[in-house]
Amino acid sequence: MPANKKHLTPSASQRFAKVSAAILGGLIVAVMFHMALASWFNHVAVIITSTFSAFILWAVLMVLAFLGKNGWKIWGIYLLTSTMLGVVFYFGNQINPIV
Repeated sequence: MPANKKHLTPSASQRFAKVSAAILGGLIVAVMFHMALASWFNHVAVIITSTFSAFILWAVLMVLAFLGKNGWKIWGIYLLTSTMLGVVFYFGNQINPIV
């Protein structure tokens, strides 16, 4: 049974933005989240836990990317989030260096 046409994205650029944001953007945010956690907490425990929790977070971020109306806004949100998590990671490594 084919999908209802009113629910499909008509623009090819929007489809590309949503798919790429779901796959790449979601992965970047999930990995940066766990890197930021590892820089502030016990990095061994976070890395072991991230094998499962990163996949779950990535799956949730993939679904959220397709719920948005504009794929480029989703990309912007994911890039802004990963940049903020990168700053948290940077300062975490400066304050708590791994010996």
